[in-house]
Amino acid sequence: MTVTDAPADTAEQTRIAEAAVDALLAAHDPVTESHIEFRGHQYDAGLAWVHHPAGFGGLGLPRTLQRTVDQRLRTAGARPADPSTFFMLLIGPTIVTHGTDDQKRRYLRPMFTGEERWCQLFSEPGSGSDFAGLGTRAERDGDEWVVNGQKVWNTLAHVADLGMLVARSDPELPKHKGLTYFALDMRAAGVEVRPLRQITGEAEFNEVYMTDVRVPDTARIGAVGEGWRVALTTLMNERTAIGGAAGGGDSAQHGPLGTLLDTYRNMDAAVRTKAHRDEVMQLWVRGETLRLTNMRAAQNARAGNPGPEGSVSKLALAEFNKELTSQILDLEGPAAMVDYDYEFRRPTAVSLDAKSGETHHAFLRSRANSIEGGTSEIMRNILGEQVLGLPGEPRVDKEIPWRDVPRN
Repeated sequence: MTVTDAPADTAEQTRIAEAAVDALLAAHDPVTESHIEFRGHQYDAGLAWVHHPAGFGGLGLPRTLQRTVDQRLRTAGARPADPSTFFMLLIGPTIVTHGTDDQKRRYLRPMFTGEERWCQLFSEPGSGSDFAGLGTRAERDGDEWVVNGQKVWNTLAHVADLGMLVARSDPELPKHKGLTYFALDMRAAGVEVRPLRQITGEAEFNEVYMTDVRVPDTARIGAVGEGWRVALTTLMNERTAIGGAAGGGDSAQHGPLGTLLDTYRNMDAAVRTKAHRDEVMQLWVRGETLRLTNMRAAQNARAGNPGPEGSVSKLALAEFNKELTSQILDLEGPAAMVDYDYEFRRPTAVSLDAKSGETHHAFLRSRANSIEGGTSEIMRNILGEQVLGLPGEPRVDKEIPWRDVPRN
């Protein structure tokens, strides 16, 4: 069954999903089976991503039914996805949209089970916001490509098995047209990962160097020269994932909103003012508004990939998260300046959201929310041009060959 021939009746669609969950739980116990083993059976049952086509982790049903499936599996004792597999939210839809059937069979199942973890290899020292201006080269050599270049700000590249790599395959074409997208083996000869220590003391980010790395053409995702179009699918899903993850979780009882309320309640009554209460209330209202907006957007996205509207929540929640964590530290007063451990660490999970009791880390880490996945300035451009229909900024280098574009 595919998305196009899925049952149109909502009740029938729900019945199909519920029956698939019943059959899965009758045959496999998520408590006694290993996490990887059960998730493999979940994928085979079409309950990994219910909106994917049958045979590739889905049942061709509306995306909204995934929440129902996940809730039932959690109730039965199934563990959620390992946090180190965050990037499957980006590469999974990309492979389903642009990959061959062989690539879907090769990558999707181990991605979902957590047997293979991914990272993103997009930004470069000279092309961050101007992603299409990247210079990492991929040169064809028979049935392989030889890749040379450097990527930067690569989250969890130190634990990744595979990387989403966009490289320049034809410097004679305009910058948006000479790119090609690959699945890079992060253990291949010539791939070097170096840590980038952040303001938190961690090295969640990395820089990745590629020297004469050989990539088989079978690992190319999409057509040669279509890397920009394929990468847009990844980026749209990234912004939606970040927008949905940052800013407070499912309710005011979790994440930074819950921490804010706890901090306010625990303040000494002698220093707690009506102004503090008003500030907390305004942030709580904004947080709930954004949460409910995200829920509505998810319900409207029945299938397919997010559009530019995903940039709305990414922008709003990135800026909100910074204000929220700043307010928590303001309420803590002088205590906010002490007792933070800056010891060098190599995280194994993406930390987009704040966790209860980690206010210092949340404040520092939230600074990245308005940079990663596209800066807030870029998000405003996307919203202005693609959502509001405003005139775009002048782009004088869009139609000339990449090799002729002036660079610093």
